[in-house]
Amino acid sequence: MLFLVAALGVGFAGFAARASADAGPLVEIVNVDGTINAGMAHRIERAVGEARRAGAKAIMLRVATNGGLVDDANSIRDALQDPGIQTIAYVYDRAWSAGALISLSCDKIVMAPGSSMGAALPVTIGPGGENPVDQKIIAAFRSEMESLAEAHHRDPRIAAAMADPQIVIPGIKTKGQILSLSAQDALKLRFIDAVASTDEEALAAVGIRNPRLQVYEPTLGERIAQFVTEPVVSGLLLTIGFLGLLIELQTAHLIAGVVGVLALALFFGGHIIAGASTWLIIVLFALGVLALLFELHVLPGHGISGVIGALLILSSIVLAFGAVSLTSVLATLVALVVALAIFVVLLRWLPESAFGRRLAFAGAQSTAEGYVSSRPFSDLLGREGTAESLLRPAGVALIDGARYQVQSVGDFIPPQTRIRVQRVEGATIFVTRA
Repeated sequence: MLFLVAALGVGFAGFAARASADAGPLVEIVNVDGTINAGMAHRIERAVGEARRAGAKAIMLRVATNGGLVDDANSIRDALQDPGIQTIAYVYDRAWSAGALISLSCDKIVMAPGSSMGAALPVTIGPGGENPVDQKIIAAFRSEMESLAEAHHRDPRIAAAMADPQIVIPGIKTKGQILSLSAQDALKLRFIDAVASTDEEALAAVGIRNPRLQVYEPTLGERIAQFVTEPVVSGLLLTIGFLGLLIELQTAHLIAGVVGVLALALFFGGHIIAGASTWLIIVLFALGVLALLFELHVLPGHGISGVIGALLILSSIVLAFGAVSLTSVLATLVALVVALAIFVVLLRWLPESAFGRRLAFAGAQSTAEGYVSSRPFSDLLGREGTAESLLRPAGVALIDGARYQVQSVGDFIPPQTRIRVQRVEGATIFVTRA
């Protein structure tokens, strides 16, 4: 009996081992699609951690991106430097700009037919569109591309030509151009490892057969973070936030202020989830809002608390991008300038517009209909009383047992002096010595 149980146990163990072997190695798949930003960097960092915990043999990035922020691409590069996990870039559409840097960070590169990789010239995006960056930045980015290519036994000249228009490679690239390679051209130049049409073919081409594929699904928070950290969306949220605060400074009715604070809260929340911001930065922003409210409702017109609040808010926004850089400062300034321009237009246009006239009260309260701004004092004309305070020339007098604000005509009148009402103009009572 014991022999039978032992035999069954050995047989079951052998069957489990064969089943595990047949299942193949575990491969984590992460989609690198859309703009490379802080949200994407956070997604890949979490995916690498999950792959490590699950004991995955490799992690494959399915790349389809036109590029994005270089700082966030560098964060992704750092996350991929895990000696225990093989990294594979499968370019099934485009790997341009920052996408090319991410692909070069991987141990293996496989491209799909019809895909392309390159066009990695660093640019800045401003109100006038895209503009090439300073030559020093281009040289630094080119060096990064070259070192990544050398680390994975690829031609560094080709990597450099993707980032620097000054590089010349006879028969491949002339001066003034930015190199971008199709799948077949990259394979001919031995810059990539294979061309494949599917995930399984791509993995087989780098020696991983019968893989167990585990697709990393980003959480709802990560999806929101990636959407919010899009440069255009971040700029729009900042503009709405600034505009709401400016309108609140003008009206003090809370509605615009609440909308502005909510827009800025969404901006900060997305960057916190993406890992680019911290709660300390939120505290700075909250202190800035409190300083503005103090200026509006507690000590209006003082100015100091308003300036401090504005500086705290602007500083927290710049820091929320993850680092004080030209990109973060420029994005904040552009959003502020756009918000100021819209605010000025609203101040000039809204009161005179048809919509503004519908909001404004158009009724009139004329004296002919019995409306008066104050009680008439014409019945006091010629009456006498006593000055209760020094009239110099304005003060208080007691007339017929009632106290009135009066103004003396001519010289000052000391207290307890008899006075007479000389004339009345609206709500102003003029008196002289009796």
